Amino acid sequence: MKTPRSSVRLFNSEKPALREFKTGISLHCHTQQSKEILDFVPYYATRIPVIAGLFNQAVERHKLKHGEPIDFAKAYWMPPLVPRAVMDAECEQIERDLGLTPIVSITDHDDIRACTNLQVLLPDRDIPVSFEWTVPFEHGFFHVGIHNLPREKASEIWEMLKAYTTGSREYRLTGLLDIVAAQPDTLIVLNHPLWDIERIGEAAHRQLLTEFLASYGQWIHAIEINGYRSWSENQEAIKLAREHGYPLVSGGDRHGQEPNALLNLSIAASFSEFAAEIRVDRTSEIAMLPAYREPLVMRMLEAVGDVLRYYPGYPKGQRFWTDRIFWTLPDGTVRPMSFYWGSRGPSWVRASMWIMRIIGSRRIRPAMRLVLPGQEGVIP
Repeated sequence: MKTPRSSVRLFNSEKPALREFKTGISLHCHTQQSKEILDFVPYYATRIPVIAGLFNQAVERHKLKHGEPIDFAKAYWMPPLVPRAVMDAECEQIERDLGLTPIVSITDHDDIRACTNLQVLLPDRDIPVSFEWTVPFEHGFFHVGIHNLPREKASEIWEMLKAYTTGSREYRLTGLLDIVAAQPDTLIVLNHPLWDIERIGEAAHRQLLTEFLASYGQWIHAIEINGYRSWSENQEAIKLAREHGYPLVSGGDRHGQEPNALLNLSIAASFSEFAAEIRVDRTSEIAMLPAYREPLVMRMLEAVGDVLRYYPGYPKGQRFWTDRIFWTLPDGTVRPMSFYWGSRGPSWVRASMWIMRIIGSRRIRPAMRLVLPGQEGVIP
């Protein structure tokens, strides 16, 4: 097996000369089809000034009234942008800023419908069938990017992997990974590996990661450095890849309107050829665009602002943020929060949303730069 060779190029605001490459590859995008669990809300809401007080009061009132705390794991939200809008934004950035032919791999959580719908809508484009697979592992889970499933087998494989996520053990994980890895044009990526997404503590998460790679690392083709994780965490991911002999790939992980800040550069003319670069040649060129150097907190708040924004051009039932947050009832019924709250919500929610919209507005980006640190570190 070839020794992996990965490099990261830092670009400034000027259009770079990239004559040695043909394509820009945008990996790890989320659209309106992606279900994002809301179990993180208490962790972050209690750490934001003003909002923390409003949130704690509302949670306590609910507990006193119903005799139990709110279970945020029963709720999920969906990013605001439709698949075509995400595709167009990624393609435009690659063509405009890099002067390359774009290839975009959309990876909604455990869902391939955005990809398959876009293949029908845009039949002349190279649109891989991809998704971000939630893989349960012991008392945690990992996110694995599954890119470019074969069209004729995509639905069948997706259904098997999705069933494993929801608790079915008809197939063993090794068997499922065998099936995916046997597809020669498919790429398997361990996404944001150092992110303690379960919030079990850094040490416990690293122990899980070590055990996961020991058990299933042979099926992983690459390690992701992620556009919405800190540079210090991505440096740890780079170190992990070197220690275990993996090439790196980029993963923008966009959920809002901002295009991916990390991209791959390639001589490949198709995603299948790009997969071969990673799997066979084990080479990877990553472009770090200027947006990644902006303060990470500011970029995350702007993404939240996109989620909370009103979209008047959308169909009725998708325009307000309350249309894009869903709650699962004890009987399994799923309803949007607009069913209960309309377009606004109770007073404490309106106050919290107003604050989040203000601090997440791109109009205050110059002020935010003055008080928030940018991404620091030496690019390898």
